[in-house]
Amino acid sequence: MSGQVLTSGSEHPAGPVADAFAERIRAREARELSPLATPSYPTHREREEPDCGLRTPFQRDRDRIVHCKAFRRLKHKTQVFVSPAGDHYRTRLTHTLEVTQISRTVARALRLNEDLVEAIGLGHDLGHPPFGHVGEDALHRCLAERFGLSFMHHEHSLRVVDILERDGVGLNLTAPVRDGIVCHSGRAPEPATLEGKIVRLMDRVAYINHDIDDAVRAGLLSPADLPGHPIEILGITGPQRIDTLVHDLVEHSDQDGDIVQGEVIGAAMAELRAFMFERVYLGPEATREHDKVRLVIRSLFDHYCAHPEEIPASIPAGDVPRRVTDYLAGMTDRFCIRTFEALTVPVAFAP
Repeated sequence: MSGQVLTSGSEHPAGPVADAFAERIRAREARELSPLATPSYPTHREREEPDCGLRTPFQRDRDRIVHCKAFRRLKHKTQVFVSPAGDHYRTRLTHTLEVTQISRTVARALRLNEDLVEAIGLGHDLGHPPFGHVGEDALHRCLAERFGLSFMHHEHSLRVVDILERDGVGLNLTAPVRDGIVCHSGRAPEPATLEGKIVRLMDRVAYINHDIDDAVRAGLLSPADLPGHPIEILGITGPQRIDTLVHDLVEHSDQDGDIVQGEVIGAAMAELRAFMFERVYLGPEATREHDKVRLVIRSLFDHYCAHPEEIPASIPAGDVPRRVTDYLAGMTDRFCIRTFEALTVPVAFAP
């Protein structure tokens, strides 16, 4: 740190590179980004703070997300297949990385803000509870039946970054990143930025194609089972389909000034998605463990509602349904199962 001093009102060391950084980024974005892109400066945070001299605000948000506890827990959360035994099945973390990678490719091609896309992509699923969408549905049912409340993972993702991380202080992310996170789901309003719209659509592109790969690996599907019409249009392999979808999206979005798919490709993707819901997401093989998952979630929910004093002090203060939800939604699959076993299996019979 020799020779460096703190700039007035800043927590960051000053220097010629840091002093010129923001202006250099502004100039580069003015030259290279589309007029439709979201600029890196200025941005708004709920709690104003000095900018970093070596990272844009969106890069800083990205780093805060990657270093937070909720992001690390994604590696032990289900994508589709509950507690898969193989090493190559997707988890919530690998899904997040795939969404982010594809989204950056689209943003770069359209000359939009890659850093914003990356931060949204990395943070979009931080609020997913254990056991994927079946866990989300189980937690929602518990809240609805007992308290008349709801649970949706995209809303909880925003709660994670706003409140739950950093021991109740939150990550203090910029407004465009927060908007992209909470609006990434099809059940939410459209994102306010084109970058957010990219992540919203690429989330679907990623999960449809990598879930096909996992379903074939699990023996639930064979390549011959896939519907012929959309496969003929999109491609035989996952990489081919993603390449087709990305190229189509980029060309039509560039023409329209919005994030849109072509009619033919969009219809083929919708047909493939409907097939996956029928055969995989809601099929008997994939759902055979769902009743067990619901039992685990409901048992823990009822227990902690009756014994809120057992919820760790690391969960921020609040009413009982809020604290129980925060605790359960933050669990990984394996921690959830261990906790259930500790509460239900006699010690003498525990493994």
